[in-house]
Amino acid sequence: MLKKTNPQEAYKILEEQNNAVLIDVRSTMEYTFVGHPLNAIHVPLKEPPSWDMQPGFVETVRASLVAHMPDNDQLNDVPMLMLCRSGQRSELAGEMLLKEGFTNVHNVLEGFEGDKDENGHRNTINGWRFHGLPWEQS
Repeated sequence: MLKKTNPQEAYKILEEQNNAVLIDVRSTMEYTFVGHPLNAIHVPLKEPPSWDMQPGFVETVRASLVAHMPDNDQLNDVPMLMLCRSGQRSELAGEMLLKEGFTNVHNVLEGFEGDKDENGHRNTINGWRFHGLPWEQS
């Protein structure tokens, strides 16, 4: 089952479990220009202009984990925190990973930018950045 985790809980997991990873599934444009959590592994689920699912997404995640922790032979059990803009793409990505045998997958609720406020703006009511968690911009 996909675990639902708020940004503060996700950050705590990353701080306390040295094998936990944060996987940012947003597009390359979002990751680069909007910013991303520190030390996030970037594996886009969809890319413009078509916004179709990226072929081999799960295999790319697995390869990224191998590169990130080459001595870990239990990659399917690694705590993986999936993040997107608002929590929708990351939920889909997390479900895909569970179907492929990963067992410790979290969807970071609120995402990086959070939900829209009454004026249609993000970063004003919730999300990774709103909570002041570490991030950087390229």
